[in-house]
Parts: sequence; structure tokens; C-alpha cells
Amino acid sequence: MALSPERIDSIATLAGRLFAGGGKLDAVVRGVREANPDLKTVTGAMAAVMAEDPFREEAGFDLHLVDGNNHCWLITNKPELATGVVIAQRDEDE
Repeated sequence: MALSPERIDSIATLAGRLFAGGGKLDAVVRGVREANPDLKTVTGAMAAVMAEDPFREEAGFDLHLVDGNNHCWLITNKPELATGVVIAQRDEDE
């Protein structure tokens, strides 16, 4: 399954709205997962632990795309391979 630019925008908008409403990372991940049940992977992390550059930088968080087409999932910058996302929350100092 590929993630279209519109779908990525929708995921980023929802995550941003949930963070802006005071949501913690686990609640934001849960909200995105519930709104996108067809995605294989929706998970959260702190941005400081992510070794790869984000696909998108948003206010307060980074969005990484996940390729889960094989046994192990990988971070990808190719929406056509994406089957999920990692929402990586940044510290306020970043």
C-alpha cells in the first residue's frame, strides 16, 4: 500500500491537532491508529532516538514513513513503499 501525499497530510494534520490539544504521545499514536486501521504500523518514539532523517517535520514532532512489506520494517522516504508511520515527538527545546 502506498501512502498518497493527501493521506500523509491527513495523518500529519491529525497528529498535530491531537498534540495541540494537549495529547501525549501515546494518545496521539492511538488516535492516528484508530483513524487509520489499515496501516500496518503506527507507533511513537522520541525524536532523539530516531537515527534517520524524518520524512516530514511538523510543529513539535517528526513524521517517519515505515516500509513493512518484508519481515522487518524499515524507515523509508518513499511514500510508494510506506505501510505505516512513526510519530516522533521532539523535545520543546528542539
